[in-house]
Amino acid sequence: MERKKRQRLRHWILYGLLSVLAALLLASTFVILTWPDVAALSQSNPASTAFIEQARSRGTEVEWRWVSADAISIELKKAVLVAEDLSFFDHKGFDTYEIRIAARDAMEGKRVRGASTITQQLAKNLWLTPSRSPVRKLREIVLTRQLERHLSKKRILEIYLNVVEFGPGIYGAEAASRHFFGVPAADLNAEQSAQLAASLPRPSKWHPGVESRGYEKSVSRILTLMARCDWLEKHF
Repeated sequence: MERKKRQRLRHWILYGLLSVLAALLLASTFVILTWPDVAALSQSNPASTAFIEQARSRGTEVEWRWVSADAISIELKKAVLVAEDLSFFDHKGFDTYEIRIAARDAMEGKRVRGASTITQQLAKNLWLTPSRSPVRKLREIVLTRQLERHLSKKRILEIYLNVVEFGPGIYGAEAASRHFFGVPAADLNAEQSAQLAASLPRPSKWHPGVESRGYEKSVSRILTLMARCDWLEKHF
């Protein structure tokens, strides 16, 4: 009797292991078959993004117009970099200094500021969701590495400026510039650029035209940093 019990137990253990392996194999196959072709972005522009499609699925009317990097004001490029990722041209996709600060603040119970780089934000906008699950974060890390490996910094910045949300349903520098200021992105001045860059952390609430002390303080801070960071222009 005991022998039969042990045999049944071994049978169920083996069955369980095989089931787990089969599930892992199936999941791996799905990931491989649906994984985006990151390298293709070095030559072609994305037809859409995960965030844009999510907005459309909610019934949001989307404004989006693609332009080349040369058709985007240097002032906007500078404003976005000082607002979101000042060390963009120096890191390999992850800002270890900002990550350490975020980790320290979390341990001390302080409000944790965002530590995501522009490359990380681009990976999330193109292919992921706002979810903070460990699986989504792992995908973001891998995709960020691939973006940095296959694309130049200028290309990453060009795509980011074309797909990021600057206001409710307003994606990309060109659509935002025309919507809020009635000018093409190439003609944005420093003040307008700072207003757009300040919207990035919370575009549904912070964007040109809103009355918000927090938003206004962010615009002022970005303008101050822009005046101190003319050295960024050598990268454009």
